[in-house]
Amino acid sequence: MTDSNEWVFTALGTAWDITLSQAVPEVLQASVLGELDRIDRTWSRFRPDSMVASIARAPGTYPVEPSDQPLLDLHRTLYELTGAMVTPMVGQTLADAGYDAEYTLQPGETIATVPAWDDVLGGWQGQLEVRSPCLLDVGATGKGFAVDRVSALVKAAGFDEYLVNGSGDIRAGAAPHRIALEHPTDPTKAIGTVVIENNAICGSAGNRRAWADWHHIVDPVTSAPTREVLATWVIADDTMIADGLSTALFFTPAQKLLSHFSFDYVVVRANGTVEHSHARELELFL
Repeated sequence: MTDSNEWVFTALGTAWDITLSQAVPEVLQASVLGELDRIDRTWSRFRPDSMVASIARAPGTYPVEPSDQPLLDLHRTLYELTGAMVTPMVGQTLADAGYDAEYTLQPGETIATVPAWDDVLGGWQGQLEVRSPCLLDVGATGKGFAVDRVSALVKAAGFDEYLVNGSGDIRAGAAPHRIALEHPTDPTKAIGTVVIENNAICGSAGNRRAWADWHHIVDPVTSAPTREVLATWVIADDTMIADGLSTALFFTPAQKLLSHFSFDYVVVRANGTVEHSHARELELFL
């Protein structure tokens, strides 16, 4: 695959690129953009016309597309596995901290506490039964979910070899790709590389969305950024799972998560230690 077969575009507020064995067909481009717009109109907390914005304004019953049910199911599983540390109820806390619809990046004087899942949602199977208005944030799994949806469209169009990159959440088809692991304190460097093929890799780090004394990975207990872990990477069969687990590793030991999921990982801690499994052709420059 060559760069001439790479389609670069913007969606969900970030950069995307898709690389195929030929130029990306226009009909596939339209399908991809249509699906990403649907996801944005449903799950974005940054646009006033989304379902999430409606949930923040009023309780009630909100329909969930069958294609989106795995997104909620994974969030609930991670919520339970991490002792409520990974939660979609963190949206208002992030907005109050400055990561809001206007991207003010100025923390307010008052930061909202994070409500419990069951205080907000009475049900989430097929529909959201919203008991109390809440600004949801599905960012822990949302971009990975979107990458999986795009990859499914690519495969349905007849492409087995592909690379879908949603701003660092990456899924590869039936060809190997070596992926660099960005240094958590210096984005011009890599701390290692790993190979993916017919699977996905996602990373999470506090340096990518950081402002003032904040970053986007919030401890729901303290309503403040978590500090113990600097960066994580997860390699898994599905991008959504890799995305969610890369956040969960900020709060929960890998061994506990491995009891429910199959994945490889790298964790870089603030004290300088590095923990990792034995992913395919993993090479760390440490």
